[in-house]
Amino acid sequence: MLKVLCQNSSTIVLNNTEPNKIVESVKERILNSGCENMTIDISRLSLIDACKVSILCSTEHYLKYPTGKINWVVTSSYVKQFSSNMNLGNSEYFLK
Repeated sequence: MLKVLCQNSSTIVLNNTEPNKIVESVKERILNSGCENMTIDISRLSLIDACKVSILCSTEHYLKYPTGKINWVVTSSYVKQFSSNMNLGNSEYFLK
């Protein structure tokens, strides 16, 4: 399940655990909404999938909103650790 929280819109819940489909859904949301700051719950994804989704979507978000932030809700602190080398300045990771 993917939850996207934004100041300007309601929560989006996608019942999908396929990372590629989640990335496409979040990209579409980034492009079509005015959400400079987002919270996305990827806590149901595996460690590798959570890293993939957060890195790809954070990059896409940065391209549209260089001063924006994405808060990622994850179940493992390793997601932050493994993603730290990418220097994603617009990402914060919170344990669920």
